[in-house]
Amino acid sequence: DCGHAFWVAIIMGTITGSDGKADYSYCDSHNFIGHGNDLAPLSENNISDVVNMSKDKRLKEASIIVSSPYTRALQTAAIISKEIGLDIKIEPDLREWEPDTSYMYKVKEMKEYYKEYVNKDGIHINGSEKWESKQHLKERIQSVIDKYNKYDCVIFVFHQLAIKSVVNVEKVNPAEIIEYVI
Repeated sequence: DCGHAFWVAIIMGTITGSDGKADYSYCDSHNFIGHGNDLAPLSENNISDVVNMSKDKRLKEASIIVSSPYTRALQTAAIISKEIGLDIKIEPDLREWEPDTSYMYKVKEMKEYYKEYVNKDGIHINGSEKWESKQHLKERIQSVIDKYNKYDCVIFVFHQLAIKSVVNVEKVNPAEIIEYVI
């Protein structure tokens, strides 16, 4: 049975897949800020993991691939699409957690915001937090998933915190398939 999943994920009878791990060296060397960091491609080591994951027979149950707009997610979705022959739909709201809602952060700052997010369990406590709350992230991701409930099986390709906001898992590994049933 197809379940629902993310990070590469399968949903509605869904498969969710996580994207692979990003290589931020290009972004760092070009001093990108904010969403410029989302141009980071998959790391070379992760490409082979994604190729191997794309051969999983559960993925063939899907009717469509829905992807985050980030480069690493699109690269993952393209590899899956090539293997199973499905079209890719891009959903901007399937993007990862926003470490700074002003989009003016560098990778180093993003790591600090992430630590604060984890320490506060994703809850805005004093109102000075720049990052997206866990509740807002969950609502944003769930609104995308809900749009595809007419399909029996969907592959959603997105990111670790976004996946964890809607699927009760402790850890999401790069290029992992997580089945999730709505």
